[in-house]
Amino acid sequence: MVLAVDFGSTYTKVAAFDLNNEVLAGVAKSATTVDTDIMIGYGKALEALKEELGQEDLEIERIFSSSSAAGGLRMVVAGFTNELTTRAAREAALGAGAKVVGTFANGISSADCAAIERIAPDLILLTGGTDGGNKQVALSNAAALAASRLDVPFIIAGNKMASDEALKMLEEAGKYAVITENVLPELDVLNIEPTRSAIREVFMRRITLAKGLEKAQAMVSDSIMPTPLAVLKGATLLSAGTEGEEGLGDLMAVDVGGATTDVISISYGRPTMTNTVLKGIAEPYDKRTVEGDLGIRYNAVSIIEVAGSDMLEKKMSLIGAQAPDPQTLQKMAENLSVNVDHIPKNDLDRLLDAGLASTAVDIATRRHAGTFEEAYFPSGTVRIQRGKDLTEVQCVIGTGGIFAYSELQLHILRSACFDQGFPESLRPVSPVHMVDEAYILYALGLLAEFAPLKALRIFKRSLRRV
Repeated sequence: MVLAVDFGSTYTKVAAFDLNNEVLAGVAKSATTVDTDIMIGYGKALEALKEELGQEDLEIERIFSSSSAAGGLRMVVAGFTNELTTRAAREAALGAGAKVVGTFANGISSADCAAIERIAPDLILLTGGTDGGNKQVALSNAAALAASRLDVPFIIAGNKMASDEALKMLEEAGKYAVITENVLPELDVLNIEPTRSAIREVFMRRITLAKGLEKAQAMVSDSIMPTPLAVLKGATLLSAGTEGEEGLGDLMAVDVGGATTDVISISYGRPTMTNTVLKGIAEPYDKRTVEGDLGIRYNAVSIIEVAGSDMLEKKMSLIGAQAPDPQTLQKMAENLSVNVDHIPKNDLDRLLDAGLASTAVDIATRRHAGTFEEAYFPSGTVRIQRGKDLTEVQCVIGTGGIFAYSELQLHILRSACFDQGFPESLRPVSPVHMVDEAYILYALGLLAEFAPLKALRIFKRSLRRV
């Protein structure tokens, strides 16, 4: 039996796989105990799994693990301009499973250094300048950070003509730093894979220990992976398939959590309409965005602040429910933000959860997908596209707790699709809707290199069309 373990921010989840027979044997969970000993929560989840399987002992061959405990991988990115190198750095960080908690462009001041110290990130990604372009900003940023009190790893992924000097500044100040390839070597070339690899390497070698995960690391068969990276790897395998098993093709996945709503698209997102001109830097084929203000527990109040109570009431009415008055909605959301482990106990609780999730998915997917606008020239109308065109994506998948327990998955997933109210948003028009009912997309990513064929077959059978 092979185990996939996820040390989540709230729960530690365990999934057991019988790879010989290509079946998911069982899943279980328990509260994460990173503040005391992370292995306590794991032990309780394992006992729950044994009880579910009716076995006192499990013959475990290998264990693979991911983690978002203790805040996950919190990163600050700094670049030359927001539109180019800083944005490229964000794409690399998010694709590596990080939560970007600060973004700085056009030079780091002493006040910025103080702000970064208050943020207390786990890792800082320094970019800036195309190869052969501006290098002064990268060097100035490195000098400012070298003089700071920050004691975190640095990854340098900017102008190659400045990297060695930036590394020297940081190392002479006693900082740990590594160099990788420029994340934006040319204005229209996005090179994020080397940076993703460097981020994961630093996470495995240094940050897992800093977060109290050394006991967990000792028991697993491979290095612990950031949970969002595991989910992204799972989605990529599901889309592309592997030898002997076809994938689903281009897809979008939405992961609605208590603190954030993550969106993944596996698609090149090229224009699907004629007379379209792409603007801005290219986007990654496997793209992930994280909306830190859209969570159905910690950030339930924030969802209402961002969307307005009218939008939440509309989402609930589409489900077929009469929403309470705005004051009652506000009080219920405030209660959820305090009692983050709340489980719906009645119809109103379940409808509010679905309404909040639908609202979060709507906003998060509009932020993720590309947009277009029309420009008029003497020669005719031209569509200007920014970001990915996802209109022809054929599958939208829901993963996360609410898709495991709610009966209103379809209503939530419809909010990820094209809406006449926002015609400029290039979201899927007529996709198939599916749910990761067992909540194991992370496990597919953990097993993607070890047993891709068997893991993919098992996962596809666990998907349910809604």
